[in-house]
Formats: sequence, structure tokens, C-alpha cells
Amino acid sequence: MIAFSKREIRDMAEVAPARLLFPEGKKSDFPLVFVTSTSGGLAGGDRMTLAISIAPGASGTVVPQTAEKIHGSRPEEPPTTIKTRISIGEGGRCEWVAHEAILFDRGRMRRSLDIDLTADARVLAMETLELSRDTQDEACTNGSIYDSWTIQRDGRLIWSDTLRFEGEIPQLEEPPSNDAPAPASATLVYAGPDARDHLALARTLMAPAGGKVIDFDGLLVMRLSSGDPQTLRRDLMRAGGVLRAAIFGVSPSMAAIGYR
Repeated sequence: MIAFSKREIRDMAEVAPARLLFPEGKKSDFPLVFVTSTSGGLAGGDRMTLAISIAPGASGTVVPQTAEKIHGSRPEEPPTTIKTRISIGEGGRCEWVAHEAILFDRGRMRRSLDIDLTADARVLAMETLELSRDTQDEACTNGSIYDSWTIQRDGRLIWSDTLRFEGEIPQLEEPPSNDAPAPASATLVYAGPDARDHLALARTLMAPAGGKVIDFDGLLVMRLSSGDPQTLRRDLMRAGGVLRAAIFGVSPSMAAIGYR
């Protein structure tokens, strides 16, 4: 659990193997917390839960585990579960800079991101999913994915999205249909009362990456996918950096501690 007040991190709690670190960011940036794990990866039955609270008028950036590895599990084991909940008070601002979760062969992942914000709060959030394809032995040929987002504004659901897949995964550079996950995919969302003001900029950022942008009800939703995880990583970090500078007036450098 991490709670941000107007001037500082007001409260925190951690349970092993999770660790909270507090590096110094750039002077113009929000207070920064880096969430890491000492376990070396997650497997069947492992659970990671994080609650982030942004007080009215406060700001915070949270960077979770870089390249979280979801290892294979036995069919009788429950899936690896990763739950994140973000609550943002009036005038609050938050960045959720999640790097990729890498699904290895026979990995089973259930991940959720739930965001509650007030009418004038703002959040810039990203999450990435990568299928392991380093070698034939490591390639993810079979797995289970349940990956969901929900965003509520003043208690009203404004967006819900779920990727659900189970079974054999085609070993192609690009998926043959919408029924199979891409080798690497990312979602970048900005929610705020000025979301439409940044639509034109978001479209220019997506053009070289081949992504898509939709705009509705105070939301910008940006989708990227690629057969090359490194290309996706580069495009996502560039888009996020340019947007955060335009939206929040902070540095265009995305927080990426330990980023490979």
C-alpha cells in the first residue's frame, strides 16, 4: 500500500517479497515510488496486490517491477494473480508506469488494474504484456491470460476492457487473428477532463508505432502491438514521455528504474 499526500508519501506498507524503494526523480517530477520483488518471478498460486491512494491535490508516480516474469505452472495450480487498485482524490494526479509482464510457456496470469478517480483528477497509466519467444525452449506456446482494466469517475464506470485467452499460442511474428494475443502489446490510457485536448498529439505519437487511439468521455486509450518487444518498448516509452510532459508539465523522461 502506498498513500501520497500533497507534500510527501504519507503512508506505506510492504509484505515480502515486495519491496518499496524511494529514489530521487527530477525536480519537476512527482514523488516517485519503485515497487520491486525479491522473488525472481511469479508462478502458479503467487499473488501480488498493490493499493495506491492519491490524496486531494496530491501527485505521485509508481513504477512497478520491471519485466515481471510469469513462469509456467501445473494445470491444478491457480493462476498467478496481480491486482492493482488506484484511488485519486480531487485535483490529484497519478502516473502508473508498468513495464512488461513476460508470460513463459504454460504460464497462467490473471491481472487487473482498477482506477477510481474524481471528476477533476488525472491519471496516465500503462501496462504491457509480452509472450516469451527468446528460444524454442523458452517460447510461450501455451498459456492462459486474463488481463482487465476498469476506470470509474465519481463512482460511474466509464471504461472496462478485458483480454482473455487460453490454449495454444501461434508461433508467428504477428497473430493470425484477433483471437490470439500479439507477441508484445501495450495499453496506454490518459483519463482527465482535458483528454480531448491531447488527441491530436496522441495520434502523431501512434503514427510511427502503428498503434490506434480512441477518445471518449474524458479518456484517451492508446493501443500498441508488435512482433518485436524492444520496438514496442521504445515506442511506448516515447509516447508516454511526450504525453506526460504535455499533460502534467513534467520531464518527458519516463521513470524507468532498472529498465532493460
